[in-house]
Amino acid sequence: MSFLAGKRSLENLMRLRKTHKTSVSLRLVSNDKIEVKKMRNIGISAHIDSGKTTLTERILFYTGRIDAIHEVKGKDGVGATMDSMELERQRGITIQSAATYTMWGDHNINIIDTPGHVDFTIEVERALRVLDGAVLVLCAVGGVQSQTMTVDRQMKRYNVPRIAFINKLDRTGSNPYRVLNQLRTKLKHNASFLHLPIGLEANMKGLIDIVNERAIYFNGVFGEKVVYDEIPADMRDESSDARFELIENLANADDLLGEMFLEEKTPQAEDIHAAIRRATIARNFTPVMLGTALKNKGIQPLLDGVIDFLPDPTEVENFALTQINEDEQEKVLMNPERSSKNPFVALAFKLEQGKFGQLTYLRIYQGTVKKGDTVWNSRTGKKTRLSRLVQMHSNKMEDVNEVYAGDICAVFGVDCASGDSFVLDRDLKLSMESIFVPDPVISMSIKPLDKKSEGNFSKAVARFTKEDPTYRVWYDVENKETIASGMGELHLEIYSQRMEREYNCRVEMGKPRVAFKETLLETVNYDYWHRKQSGGKGEYARVIGVMEPLSATENTNIDFRDETTGTNIPKPFVPGVKKGFIDACEKGGLAGQKVTGVCMRLQDGASHMVDSSEWAFYQASQFAFQDCCEDGKWIILEPIMNVEVNSPIEFTSSIFSLLNKRSGVITGQDGRDDWFTVEAEVPLNNMFGFSGELRGMTQGKGEYTMEYSRYSPASPETQERVIQEFKLKNEQAIEAKGKKKKN
Repeated sequence: MSFLAGKRSLENLMRLRKTHKTSVSLRLVSNDKIEVKKMRNIGISAHIDSGKTTLTERILFYTGRIDAIHEVKGKDGVGATMDSMELERQRGITIQSAATYTMWGDHNINIIDTPGHVDFTIEVERALRVLDGAVLVLCAVGGVQSQTMTVDRQMKRYNVPRIAFINKLDRTGSNPYRVLNQLRTKLKHNASFLHLPIGLEANMKGLIDIVNERAIYFNGVFGEKVVYDEIPADMRDESSDARFELIENLANADDLLGEMFLEEKTPQAEDIHAAIRRATIARNFTPVMLGTALKNKGIQPLLDGVIDFLPDPTEVENFALTQINEDEQEKVLMNPERSSKNPFVALAFKLEQGKFGQLTYLRIYQGTVKKGDTVWNSRTGKKTRLSRLVQMHSNKMEDVNEVYAGDICAVFGVDCASGDSFVLDRDLKLSMESIFVPDPVISMSIKPLDKKSEGNFSKAVARFTKEDPTYRVWYDVENKETIASGMGELHLEIYSQRMEREYNCRVEMGKPRVAFKETLLETVNYDYWHRKQSGGKGEYARVIGVMEPLSATENTNIDFRDETTGTNIPKPFVPGVKKGFIDACEKGGLAGQKVTGVCMRLQDGASHMVDSSEWAFYQASQFAFQDCCEDGKWIILEPIMNVEVNSPIEFTSSIFSLLNKRSGVITGQDGRDDWFTVEAEVPLNNMFGFSGELRGMTQGKGEYTMEYSRYSPASPETQERVIQEFKLKNEQAIEAKGKKKKN
């Protein structure tokens, strides 16, 4: 992209290859000299199998961070640098996000490579929460796929500017023009090419730099020699048209270039570069760059794009929250200056168990901290001494003495949870905005195969649930079994395999169970009078109000509203009513499932000056809820999944019949050459065994991805089955109690 591309590339390869052995000490000395303007914190995110990890491997190679390239599923058996877990290398997928840092020219780049599989979406959430910019990788064949849309939504949630990189131009069927169209139509991006491909598939030779109007070729065994040349004669018209389209789209996103466009002035390369940077940081424009990581083409211009177009920490607004009173919080803007002038604030965004204990990843938002300093956890109030500060390169650690605002580092021996904030000043009640954690959608029973492993099983559960907020393990008292809940079958399977590998604890998984929910269909009134007298102080509480359904878009939430006036219910007792309602929602009366999508409005009641208490109102609230369960109309909700199936075109009719058989609703389809893609919404309860049936039907050629979409009313058959199973379970429990009494 930049005129400095070749110079930067050669500088890095010459300087860093020669001094690779001493790069750690160079880094430690120069850490405090890196200007904040010369820092980039970026993530690499995409749909599964788009080439994220392969791209990161090339970035590390061209910047001199590693000496040799290893492939994700390479024949040498080494595996990619960022896939450090044995299970990742065996399966050829990224399971955990991995952090590293490198230098490109005189700029420092912190990189987090994230998983593409929807089951590990929390890793992407955590990464995007702490990053300033991102590279959205798209496959030139697959284009915008289901997880691409999820990642794009996550980037929008955290206001992350991004560059789109269309990878795999060397693959048969690659079509970057179709992918650009999908970026505009499916993701609604104002996107334009910064490059054009010189040839596609096996004929992919290089790129045309549209802004600087030149051709770029990548020579050498690993494409390390960047050569600039004239644009091929047969592509000059196409390049000119693409440049005009780029300027036109930029004019809609950037005021300064828009004025030049209206005045019919011809912008120079420098004007276009500046406009791209402004519009990208403002999230009004997405620059689209091209390449093929596997064939070592297009990576150096992408690195230039990261430096030229993505923001440094000073160009991103990060806020901490300070508590004014019980109900009100105030936002405080963080100052990214790399000095100790401002109070130290950091966010723990990821936990990992290492051989030296718990490893906590921190993003420093303000101030500075040194090795040996004592920090305070804003949430718990606990203090911890930072005996060791490290910066991560995949699973390797490199010690540092001090870290500054904008840095990503890791610390040992800090007892905290994911999302906790740390400060140096105990009285500074600041905490960073929390990370969004989706609810689990699938559950399985889990138990160790032999009793000797129970101790290791408990250790594994304690560690994994602390590291991953979407993995939850709890004991079901009714069925007397331990239940593991997560984001999908693969999610739970990976953790069961990690228990065996890392804790020598083989586990047995039960049949998958879907997380159904119950909700109210129509508004129901309640008026419950709780009175209990058993000598001494009694219990007295009355609650009056309305239980009503929330809108369909909020059917996974619950809400409580205090609408009381006067002193019929003293305000200190209202929290008891709220807690009683929240606890009662854990188990509904229709099928014993969690209750969501309801709002309890407390409108009136009565109290006694002696016998009333928060506990009495807690019980009154629970009994009122039971009355609503009996009087109201309730239904079962089930999770609906977005399913995307890719298959050779000859199996089209078979795929449609397979989805229809599983109560799927077709939402879209797309075709290219001899392949087709179909998108559908299917109940999760009907998706078990889908993978095996799809493979058998398509001779092993079909593949699918699925991700959670929403909760929706279950079919009458499913509702009846869930209710009957609940009734049968209750009858069996009553029988078991009766037998115990007889004995």
